[in-house]
Amino acid sequence: MTRRSAALAVATTCLVLTFGTLMFLRSPYVIYSPGPTVNLLGKDKAGPYVRVNGTKAYRDDGALRLLTVIPSGPDSSVSFGEALIAWVRPSQAVYRYSDIYRPDETDDQLREESQLEMVTSQDSAKLAAYTMLGTTVPSHVEVLSIERGGPGDGALEVHDQILAVNGTPITSQKQAVERIQGVTPGQYVKLALRRADKRIKVRVKTAESSVTKGKAALKVTIGTGYDFPADINVKIDENIGGPSAGLMMAMAIYDVLTPGSMTEGKDVAGTGTIAANGDIGPIGGIQQKIAGAEAAGAHLFLAPAWHCDQVKDASWDHDKMRVVKVSTLKDAVTAVETWSKHPDATLPSC
Repeated sequence: MTRRSAALAVATTCLVLTFGTLMFLRSPYVIYSPGPTVNLLGKDKAGPYVRVNGTKAYRDDGALRLLTVIPSGPDSSVSFGEALIAWVRPSQAVYRYSDIYRPDETDDQLREESQLEMVTSQDSAKLAAYTMLGTTVPSHVEVLSIERGGPGDGALEVHDQILAVNGTPITSQKQAVERIQGVTPGQYVKLALRRADKRIKVRVKTAESSVTKGKAALKVTIGTGYDFPADINVKIDENIGGPSAGLMMAMAIYDVLTPGSMTEGKDVAGTGTIAANGDIGPIGGIQQKIAGAEAAGAHLFLAPAWHCDQVKDASWDHDKMRVVKVSTLKDAVTAVETWSKHPDATLPSC
């Protein structure tokens, strides 16, 4: 073996050993990867994803795709090698752990938070769709989430409407919280509820709040619910959470409630949070969602205007998929209806 060959062999061995070490050495990073998509105009074995009772539903072909991103979770261990590989892949992204998760956050906590965000996002999506239709929707105070193992677990259900606390009629979230906190931790509170169109009463023993020392709590999240004209639910895998599906849920609900096909049978994907007034907000993982939309066969992608700089840095086949920027639900509906009839039409872009 020549001196040069020996040096090359030593260098190669060192490189392999170094990379091998990096594959096992834990890093302070989180990896984002494209996740599965769900065509909200489609159905699974249990029925349509957008389920409607109490009003006419208009079903048609085409796709309005909800997009997901799979992050390495708080309890996951990402090695430096895995982070390096993800960093060079256009479809993945690498972030510092401290920018994504709290120091003491767990997978279970993240799952519960994501499910709460999904509940509130779905209500905002329905409200935005009804606003587009010109329908006014009354509001009320309700239970949005329940901490497992807490006082409310078993006694209360998500979407329970809170009518009264200890005999006092409830008209606001603040009032409900103050009335519950007004008892001594460990004492019972009496709640008058409306559940599935029936009035019921429950008696629940309080616990000390983990947020406010010395205050009573039921370990539930109380917020605003809505009296929608019809029973509309978007039923998707419970592992899909977070608020970023809001735009596509609003799009699908609006399409199902209105005659005709918004997509004209074509494949559309998109992402964005949705406010009750139809404003579209920012999300995480835009580049991974663009990659996921392209892989799923979408021909139009709706991107929140907030993310134009990131969209410009993303990579996709421009001949196969157009990316359109949108700021409101009305923008998104107009873009899809225009593009579905005239694919070469001029549309807002980044």
